[in-house]
Amino acid sequence: MTSTSAELDVRIPPAFPSSPDQHLMAESTRATLRVQSRMLAATRAFLTGQGFQELLPPVIGPVTDPGIRGSKQVDVDFYGHKYKLMTSAILYKQASLLAFDKIFYIAPNVRLEPLETAVTHRHLAEFHQIDVEIRDARREDAMELAERLVAYVVDEVVRELPADLELLGRDKDAFREVVTGAFARTTHKEATADLTALGHPQDPGAEIDWEGEEILSAKTSRPFFVADYPKGSRGFYDREDPEQPGVLRNFDLIAPEGYGELASGSEREHDYAALVTRMRETGENPAKYGWYLDLARRGIPASSGFGIGLERFTRYVTGRTAVWEASAYPKLPGVVSA
Repeated sequence: MTSTSAELDVRIPPAFPSSPDQHLMAESTRATLRVQSRMLAATRAFLTGQGFQELLPPVIGPVTDPGIRGSKQVDVDFYGHKYKLMTSAILYKQASLLAFDKIFYIAPNVRLEPLETAVTHRHLAEFHQIDVEIRDARREDAMELAERLVAYVVDEVVRELPADLELLGRDKDAFREVVTGAFARTTHKEATADLTALGHPQDPGAEIDWEGEEILSAKTSRPFFVADYPKGSRGFYDREDPEQPGVLRNFDLIAPEGYGELASGSEREHDYAALVTRMRETGENPAKYGWYLDLARRGIPASSGFGIGLERFTRYVTGRTAVWEASAYPKLPGVVSA
């Protein structure tokens, strides 16, 4: 299943399968994928019950999300035009609110992550997101919905698939605080100060790095939100707080037990002039975003939303060591596989 080029110097995790059948026939893989299937069914049941419309996201487009930490986009030739594989459907989520007030996708994404992420246990080059967007919603509305969704899905798995969790060695008691209490909340500033006090050199003006997320995550038994990232640390579509210049109205959702980030979300910038300004501030060329800015000029709705990494969410629920174990055909950065 795997091979590498010598010049890549990729460190393949020793447990990574050498062939698809080795992975697919393992009882642990089958149990993990059964849990993932139930998680998807529970996600759809919850969101449709809340009035959300499921849409099928695009796989390619003239532009995609530029705010992808350290990874590269993939170009495709679309009849002589350079298109991108989706790294995130965020721009299309905003556009879709012209048709429906509340939408969600189960969206495939491709990101060529840095080679060193092959051994972080948390990164894939191909993955899926539960993408949600709500018209005329504030950040707090999106956070509340993400919390309820995660609790609902976890509770469904614990109740309906105890045998699979037992096979995987996942203790159901680990989820007691997830399904019974509110998730904790902190700010980026507070989280950065906490990491500094613990001896981790976190840049206060940047996203919390992968190691920092794991350190914070390992300290708790309940998921928690980190809000108010500094301007410049995220994409142009995260809305700046009008009452706190330099602070974004966004958040991450961090899983407990060292599993790290599950989701990211924000209030969206939707004003045409503000979008053009933010694009330029983040080094993006507005000319690349013609269709999107044309919509913004005519008027796209205010909104908030989030994306939950499905394989990361599955890894947390099933207690697997690495995120690739939550994919039927895993694509690790730099590793050539089926």
